[in-house]
Amino acid sequence: MAWATRFLTAVAFFAVGVVFAPDLFGSGPESAPIVVSIAKLAHLLCFATAWGAALWVTFIGGIIMFKNLPRHMFGNLQSKMFPAYFMVVSVSAATSVAAFAYLHPWKSASSVEMYQLGFLLSALGFNLSNLLVFTPMTIEMMKKRHKVERELNIGEEVGWSKNMEVAKANPKLKAMNKKFGMIHGLSSLANILSFGSLAMHSWYLAGKINL
Repeated sequence: MAWATRFLTAVAFFAVGVVFAPDLFGSGPESAPIVVSIAKLAHLLCFATAWGAALWVTFIGGIIMFKNLPRHMFGNLQSKMFPAYFMVVSVSAATSVAAFAYLHPWKSASSVEMYQLGFLLSALGFNLSNLLVFTPMTIEMMKKRHKVERELNIGEEVGWSKNMEVAKANPKLKAMNKKFGMIHGLSSLANILSFGSLAMHSWYLAGKINL
């Protein structure tokens, strides 16, 4: 995913540039109508992508897989899905930040618009922390724990786990569980905070729609 990382870096730098140096991009209400329309479309589509992906992965897809797949298979699948998921949401959030900042330059933005830009930046920041820090750590720890569990002939259960029971008599597994739980907890917290930030922006967008 090297190309995707480079693309995300480019989009993130562009977004930061639009936020902190809007004059260089000629942003604001005086921009050409076609450019304004393109920025609005980019913001709407990318926000919808980030919001939809976050909703599905956090509350629907992950739960279905957890309840129906052997635990090790579920973990291995998540280790492939999560980097792609956080990459997609990060790119989408960065594009939304750039488009929103282009349409509402900081110097002329209202307090509400400033808050909304803050929510979008928060969503981007939380997703980047997962993509670059927590997810790699979680996957590495998961693989180590899977190795120990295979030696103990556990991990193929569906929807439940023998891990906690076995860990009572296995200090090594117990220590791994504690470390994995801490890292996974931070990752889940960052994901929920990102989702919450996107939810706040969805409320703002809903107030702008005339039905």
